[in-house]
Amino acid sequence: MIKEIDEKKKILDSKRPFNDTCVKNLKQYFDVEFTYNSNAIEGNTLTITETKVILEDGITIGKGKTLKEHLEVINHKEAIDYIEDIVNKNIDINQNVIKNLHYIILKSINNENAGKYRNVNVLISGSNHRPPEHFLVPQQMEELITWYAKNKNKIHPIELAAEFHHKFTFIHPFIDGNGRCGRLLMNLILMRNGYPMTVIRMEDRNEYMAALEKASMKNKLDDFIKIIEEAVNRSLDMYLYIIS
Repeated sequence: MIKEIDEKKKILDSKRPFNDTCVKNLKQYFDVEFTYNSNAIEGNTLTITETKVILEDGITIGKGKTLKEHLEVINHKEAIDYIEDIVNKNIDINQNVIKNLHYIILKSINNENAGKYRNVNVLISGSNHRPPEHFLVPQQMEELITWYAKNKNKIHPIELAAEFHHKFTFIHPFIDGNGRCGRLLMNLILMRNGYPMTVIRMEDRNEYMAALEKASMKNKLDDFIKIIEEAVNRSLDMYLYIIS
């Protein structure tokens, strides 16, 4: 699939710069798709239509939907804007970028822990993986950044993004918001390398979680990388459809 993806990316790159109308259309589409799916994976019950209404019309949704769910939508859209800004400014991943991104995700939801590495040990519901003890988190996050710096020009960007996502969630550096933050950081890596925004779909949640679990427990990433490849391939198809 990597060969197919690389060919599609060459075609996409040949069409740059994109028409402003196309860029705006793609931005609106992926803001909603990425926000809805990433939040839904974590248990947010807002539908994709409700997510669209909140983001594009600024309308709040009633009928039992919580303020937290609304804030998760608004914050995730702001987090997307943040990583796009980081890419445009050619800023690479570092500790401050990660903490700032997490702060945006959790602000007004959990201000006490927003943008701060956890200071307690945690368990992940539904997983046999036990994240490292809290006092090891700063060191392991520094090692993750070092690993990224050493490998960013050595391995294919899709594999790099997938492995970074796995390593980040393996550490589970924050009390909450690790999944959303991991998927956003994965996209930051992909976008820095010229790939379009990539969405892990809610309908693929079980397969995605199982692949992450396999990577964590057996250190086998093939299934997880394949899921990311498929997601990137879908996004390229969407971009090529709109740009052509």
